[in-house]
Amino acid sequence: MLKTNSDSFLFLEDVYVRYINSQNRAVTILNDIDLKINQGEFITIVGPSGCGKSTLLRLILGSEPPTQGKIIFEGKPINSPNRNRGIVFQKYSLFPHLTILENLMFGLDVEQYSLSSRFFSFRKYKKDNQKFRAQAQEYLDRVGLSQDGNKYPQQLSGGMRQRAAIVQSLIMRPKILLMDEPFGALDDSIRQDMQLFILEQWKKYKMTIFFVTHDLEEAIFLGSRTLVLSQYYSTDLERNEGAKIVTDIEIPGAYPRTSKFKYTDTMSQLVRKIRKDGLDPEHRQHIKDFDLSHQNAFRTINKNERR
Repeated sequence: MLKTNSDSFLFLEDVYVRYINSQNRAVTILNDIDLKINQGEFITIVGPSGCGKSTLLRLILGSEPPTQGKIIFEGKPINSPNRNRGIVFQKYSLFPHLTILENLMFGLDVEQYSLSSRFFSFRKYKKDNQKFRAQAQEYLDRVGLSQDGNKYPQQLSGGMRQRAAIVQSLIMRPKILLMDEPFGALDDSIRQDMQLFILEQWKKYKMTIFFVTHDLEEAIFLGSRTLVLSQYYSTDLERNEGAKIVTDIEIPGAYPRTSKFKYTDTMSQLVRKIRKDGLDPEHRQHIKDFDLSHQNAFRTINKNERR
């Protein structure tokens, strides 16, 4: 049964991604991805290495088209990136010739002013520029970089640059924020603080967030909804290829959570479940046993598969 996409904020149906490998053979990366997303969800995504998590983010960003299927955002097909969908990559992406403060102000500036409008509306531009600067400084204060705004990226550590890159995307307040293992370069204490910071920003600005991580506890702690994308599953076909959404669940309990949740039995049980569902190559659950219990989860039926 197909889901209607008329009332969906973001909708993916029958999405496949295939590449031609060096032997000139089509290789499937994503296999029949179906997703219905409401505005304001915090979706965490986990799965084995190479299962296509980053590919899924690129599809939603619009920087890569699907081989097959449709991706609809606010009623329109996604054909290219735009400012409504921002991304934080695994490795920081800052302009090396700008200071950290200037990097944060850059998007706000470019969005509202061209070179000519800066000249012809100089007074307004100067006033708004001060506003952008104050806004950027407020973010730097919150992520522990209050004294580093006038430094250049190469003068900061990798972890500091990554925090600045995260803020660089957040300050634009996109409708969808895509985060590809953004905390990988951070030490544990800063990572925990940034987790709380992201939840603060999500709650304050009601963004829709897709957050890829290898840390199962982080995925469960942050997400209102967790997806497990995996190539470890079985069907009645002789050969399976490409990753499917094998688990799509709502994380129980009050949300957003406090740090105490990390030490509960619920957390431990969910970590074990997710690891078994999609990360254990020895445990390949059948497609009919996928846990797609989230209220918006659905799966279109491939005629060659039996449930």
